Amino acid sequence: MTDVTVMTRQGCHLCEQAEQAVERICGELGVAWTTADVDTNPEWRAEYGDYVPVILIDGVQHGYWRVEEDRFRKALVTAVHQ
Repeated sequence: MTDVTVMTRQGCHLCEQAEQAVERICGELGVAWTTADVDTNPEWRAEYGDYVPVILIDGVQHGYWRVEEDRFRKALVTAVHQ
């Protein structure tokens, strides 16, 4: 099962936009997704804090700042069919 996580932080407008895009695309493809606040974990803050929102697919960084919809969709389809 493919796992998508959006690394976010409170008050982040780009994070809200990314969550909306991820929700829509994952919904279309039947892929579950979650969010995680980078500011709740010092390691996450250090790794992702300057790049939020960060999209992880199966724990691997896929992209940051904005969702590139075609690229994200293609990566999800590939991950689901592996």
